[in-house]
Amino acid sequence: MRVNPAAQAKQHLDIEYRALTVAKTDQENAIINVLRYYDAKNAIVFCDTRVAVNRMTSRFNNRGFSVVSLSGELSQNERSHALQSLRDGRAKVCIATDVASRGLDLPDLELVIHATLPKNAEALLHRSGRTGRAGRKGVSVLIVPQAGRKRVERLFSTAKIKAEWAAPPSAEDVLKRDDERLLAALTVSPPTADNEHEIVGKLLETHTPEQITTAFVRQYRAAYTAPEELLPVDRYTSKDRHGADRGEDAGPRKARGRQGFENSVWFSLNLGRKQKAEPRWILPMLCKSGGINKKDIGAIKISEAQTFVEIAEAAVDDFITKIGPEGKIEKAITAHQLDGQPDFSAADSRPQYKPRDKATYKKKSAKRSDDFAPEQRQESAPKKSGKKPHKKKTRPRRRPAGKRERTIQG
Repeated sequence: MRVNPAAQAKQHLDIEYRALTVAKTDQENAIINVLRYYDAKNAIVFCDTRVAVNRMTSRFNNRGFSVVSLSGELSQNERSHALQSLRDGRAKVCIATDVASRGLDLPDLELVIHATLPKNAEALLHRSGRTGRAGRKGVSVLIVPQAGRKRVERLFSTAKIKAEWAAPPSAEDVLKRDDERLLAALTVSPPTADNEHEIVGKLLETHTPEQITTAFVRQYRAAYTAPEELLPVDRYTSKDRHGADRGEDAGPRKARGRQGFENSVWFSLNLGRKQKAEPRWILPMLCKSGGINKKDIGAIKISEAQTFVEIAEAAVDDFITKIGPEGKIEKAITAHQLDGQPDFSAADSRPQYKPRDKATYKKKSAKRSDDFAPEQRQESAPKKSGKKPHKKKTRPRRRPAGKRERTIQG
């Protein structure tokens, strides 16, 4: 009998599950803000590869976090030192792979972050189970890119987990949480000790209470790394890709198109498919002769005898001045301004295909091979040659020298 622990497991009541939807390029920035927002005594960040562990460890160290790493490439001694650093408080964040986290036991672990999504429900429960032990509360945060929402919803359903979907903490949320912690720390601070009265009195004599408070707040904030500014994430549903139900408050879709071409002007060139016109050499020719950039050129439509080019409104005056009243582009190629948009449905705008002349086709033989007479088949058979087949020449076997001598003596 096979037992599936993920199917039978229930949601841990002491673990709060949160799924944060982020832009794909902001995943590591969101992790930085989550670490700053919760400021957990111990936190663990799960990655799927050693390369991701090494990259994230290096970046977080540079940002001022006390970080250790756990991966399969570490020796047992290095692994023990990393865990001891977390227990002693010398490190607060551990970045690890799934294999390295087996059997990991940290009593003060308050936060689990899934930098890469778990492969299945069992991995999700195993990762999250590192926190919320011995009656302590814990938080399990999944960093979910927009394209991975449906997958995470299936993971929660399989693991029978109810999670809260939200956006990651913004820079303003992190700074506001810092202020709340600062005020909470002042309310529980003990009264002034005897050996502190002297320095407190000197500070009050030389500075105002506002100056002292400002210096204290700045010193407190300087001890923490600055939060990251995150990109806004649009609300995503599975029907958005198909243009269906996008929600009541989603609003109308914005028309797609290049900026600056709303009031564009069309020009016609006196060459087309007959002259083997191609956009790859028409574009640089227009830029060189018309004194414009390729960003000022929109659509290029090639018909049988003409080519239509769309020019941005801001570059039309410079283009007309450069080509002159005759509209000369290069050699015999000229350009003329059109009134409005050209008619692409005209017969000249569609490619014309000429059918092949069947008279030029090679005529097939009237007789088929099955109609050949038996006599013709025999004549066409290969003639046998009167020569005898070649025989392979063999060399006579060479006798040893001793035997030859014995034969001569006898």
